[in-house]
Amino acid sequence: MTSLNRANRPYDIVLFGATGFVGTLTAEYLAAHAPEGLRWAIAGRGKEKLERLRESLPGGEGIGLLEADVADPASMRRLAEHARVVATTVGPYVMYGEDLVAACADTGADYLDLSGEPEFVDRTYVLHDARARETGARLVHACGFDSIPHDLGAYFTVQQLPEGVPLAVDGYVTADATFSGGTFASALNQFSRGRQMLAAARDRARHEPRLMGRRALAPKGMPRFANEVGAWAVPLPTIDPQIVKRSARALDRYGPDFRYRHFAAVRHLPVAVGGVAAVGALFTAAQLPPARRWLSDRLKPGEGPSAEKRAKSWFSVRFVGEGGGRRVFTEVAGGDPGYGETAKMFAESALSLAFDDLPPTAGQVTTAVAMGDALIERLRTAGITFRLATSR
Repeated sequence: MTSLNRANRPYDIVLFGATGFVGTLTAEYLAAHAPEGLRWAIAGRGKEKLERLRESLPGGEGIGLLEADVADPASMRRLAEHARVVATTVGPYVMYGEDLVAACADTGADYLDLSGEPEFVDRTYVLHDARARETGARLVHACGFDSIPHDLGAYFTVQQLPEGVPLAVDGYVTADATFSGGTFASALNQFSRGRQMLAAARDRARHEPRLMGRRALAPKGMPRFANEVGAWAVPLPTIDPQIVKRSARALDRYGPDFRYRHFAAVRHLPVAVGGVAAVGALFTAAQLPPARRWLSDRLKPGEGPSAEKRAKSWFSVRFVGEGGGRRVFTEVAGGDPGYGETAKMFAESALSLAFDDLPPTAGQVTTAVAMGDALIERLRTAGITFRLATSR
């Protein structure tokens, strides 16, 4: 499958799950920033909701509408056949995402999601990477706050360091934000599937080719006080280090021996200790079905913070990179990470795959590998900061 074949499809971009919380924000962003001539559609299982959303969007009369349901694999196939790029917000992905990945891999449609679920990402690699390479499809997971600021931030930091030498990068995340019901549901589901997650990671390791002549690692790291950022560094149990490691495996620019560690940066020790305890309690509760159901009822998918709360939210990821006798400090920063900026990152990723002059890639790839410099420039233009910084 070539890009010429895909050019004949009705839509450049199809946004699946458009009536959900993040889906609606993404649709609003696309409608407000659509380049001239963009052919795009919103998709989901409820026609009436889709029609109401379309009516609320500027230029709605030019936006397509497709009915599709994750419970109907044939509708996933039709959706993929109609698009050059499919962007989906429908999660938890490990429960609802695989048929759409399979359809995109088989038809050569580029695929984007917001998954921060390691089990899902590893499973789709094992099941669909090879077919996507045959058809030319690019399967790009984690295209929101998980994991664009961290993946592209590490990539940006590496570019400030010497080439051809061992490199080490540490990322430190700070944020003031609230998460939605969909994010909470994904986290609970992930915490409850520890054995399946480990099995998927082992299966991927058996299928993934060995890296020859180079090394890329993402060790967990230990809690410590990090003088370089003036805060307590607490390892984050997220997919982000794995994504960074896969970018480093794929790109020689990361050097012959690369290491990345990922932390939350917390100013006060009691807050750091409390955060660790809270995550531990949530993990324990997720193992017990009654407790998991009770927690799920507290914040349901489709719910999220108000516009006023999102307007006050922000994030900053500071990176410390070292190698070849040089040490650099960089920062990626923006507004509301989980929703406003995630919708921006997601939409700009879809536009980048659809229109930018990108390096030839196929199969399961990261944002740094698939879009790299082009996506950084798009996000900078959209108001997200990528900059060289000084130490604290």
